[in-house]
Amino acid sequence: MTGVAIEAHALTKTYGSRTVVHALNLEVSRGEIFGFLGPNGSGKSTTIKMLCGLVEPTSGEARICELDIRKDGEAVRRTIGYMSQSFSLYSDLTVEENLEFYGRAYALNRVRRSKRIDELIDFSNLAQFRRQLAGTLSGGWKQRLALAAALLHEPRVLFLDEPTAGIDPVARRDLWDLLFRLSESGVALFVTTHYMDEAERCSRVGYIYDGELIAIGSRDELKKQAGVTPQGTARYSVGGRDAIVLLGIARERPYVRDATIFGDQLHVIVTNDVAADRIAADFGVAAANVEPIEPSLEDVFVALTRARQHA
Repeated sequence: MTGVAIEAHALTKTYGSRTVVHALNLEVSRGEIFGFLGPNGSGKSTTIKMLCGLVEPTSGEARICELDIRKDGEAVRRTIGYMSQSFSLYSDLTVEENLEFYGRAYALNRVRRSKRIDELIDFSNLAQFRRQLAGTLSGGWKQRLALAAALLHEPRVLFLDEPTAGIDPVARRDLWDLLFRLSESGVALFVTTHYMDEAERCSRVGYIYDGELIAIGSRDELKKQAGVTPQGTARYSVGGRDAIVLLGIARERPYVRDATIFGDQLHVIVTNDVAADRIAADFGVAAANVEPIEPSLEDVFVALTRARQHA
């Protein structure tokens, strides 16, 4: 699927003397899943509000499917869908009544509204809950309902603000399966998340820090960024012993520049004059338990954040 769904050029928002989003540039293609990450308060929500036409930029410009967010606000809102991290539908209405309400709010005629409700109940596997009060659904099913409501008017761009926050791993995976299906159909997805495994599922990722988009690209491009693995160092995974014990040993080795526990493994950054066999000997593990690794996306964002903090 080709074509630009979202584009922003020097998009900026200030409140008084504080710049919340500074000169943001990005493009998201149709059918792409774009992950938008950053610490709390970094400008993610403000960026989404500007792109949705809910907050007017201080300067810069942006378009959604070639519609100007300043001049074509109403048309932009008819083109997009939005799903928040907190359930925002009506708990005292049934699943079907919620979809009926939102279908009327989107001004869908009766025939189209009925057709879309049936399609989305099927798409979201909500048939068994059709006449159940929304407030009695579990978190994962509530998010499926919220997604269905956001899709009623067949938006070409869907904004999802931490859509899986607070739901269990199985529900998260199921929701992502639905998002992949939407992407395959050509819908552009703009997703904010704090889960690194979800960031890994995105086609491309942007990282915003203190209002500035400081990195953007595919997973591989981000992992190869200068400074992620400091010059003159190498990354290894060390296993074969209790990870807490390994962390204690790492803190005593002068060649270890950083160490972090990942599951039952210890990930270390060491000076590249240290061979794997020496690491194995110093940590008291078999040589087979020391392996070179690539940085994870979490490593990327930690490195970028620390670099900005030090600067």
